[in-house]
Amino acid sequence: MTMPANLTPQYHAAEENFKKAATTEEKITALEEMLAVIPKHKGTEKLQADLKRRLSKLREEDLKKGAAKRFDPFRIERQGAGQVVLFGFPNTGKSSLLNALTRASAKVADYPFTTTMPASGMMPYEDIFVQLVDLPPITSEISPPGISGALIGADIILVVFDASSDDCLDQINESINFLYKKRVVREEIIPGVRSVPSHRVLLLGNRVDRPGSRENLDIVRELKPGEFKLYTVSALTGESLEDLKTVIFNTLNVIRVYSKVPGREPDMKTPFVIKRGCTVLDLAEKIHKDLAQNLKFARVWGSARFSGQSVPRDYVLQDRDIVEINT
Repeated sequence: MTMPANLTPQYHAAEENFKKAATTEEKITALEEMLAVIPKHKGTEKLQADLKRRLSKLREEDLKKGAAKRFDPFRIERQGAGQVVLFGFPNTGKSSLLNALTRASAKVADYPFTTTMPASGMMPYEDIFVQLVDLPPITSEISPPGISGALIGADIILVVFDASSDDCLDQINESINFLYKKRVVREEIIPGVRSVPSHRVLLLGNRVDRPGSRENLDIVRELKPGEFKLYTVSALTGESLEDLKTVIFNTLNVIRVYSKVPGREPDMKTPFVIKRGCTVLDLAEKIHKDLAQNLKFARVWGSARFSGQSVPRDYVLQDRDIVEINT
């Protein structure tokens, strides 16, 4: 006698997403979700095994395609302290923002779909760089195949809208609906399933220098989706761009740590960037595996109670700490 599977609505929704998936990336994401939410009991053991087999096969195929150097414009190699994507409707000034915040020279024009492929640049912030990626635009009817993979792999999504446009609220709502529809952002975080948490999706009103933008933003503040924070800038005049850099850095939730060789001055030019909450041992592992294995203790200048204090390997580091690792 076969035990009933008793599959949940959540599982069936993920299965439906798999059937609709247009790219390998979307299929992998859907299978990951199916595997994560499937009830774990004897009645689903065969189905679990089948899902694992299909997922493994898709991942293997994806790796082979990458190894064959198949050109995929949406595979953006990660660089710097984090990856931030600019996402939204046509003619919202995403390319102008990329140029203003980085040293990139993306094409800018006053007609739709100027950006047909992702363009990237490195945004300087104090002594580090953050990668910005300008994605091709979407509309209510059109979205580039493969864009979901670039979105779900990002650390932060900036939903860019034209604050001077009368349909700016529609731009926001359509963009957010797309993120939920494609399961890039989820109402419920599922362990083991990739997604971008809502606090890392920021609404960015561009062109606040233009007439009508201030009045439009009053409406946006009142009617925007409540879980997303709103920021405003002008790529043309530079208004609030420096503030935006700080917002991005804080949202990445990373810290900068400077290394010091015993008996020498610290290297203050090239910090290591690690996640907030990381320890001395995490830093040692990032520098070199052998260093972590031979770690005895460390000295810390900055967050420690006194300069050069000896701390254990599980000491939690803070932004701008100087660390001397002793083996």
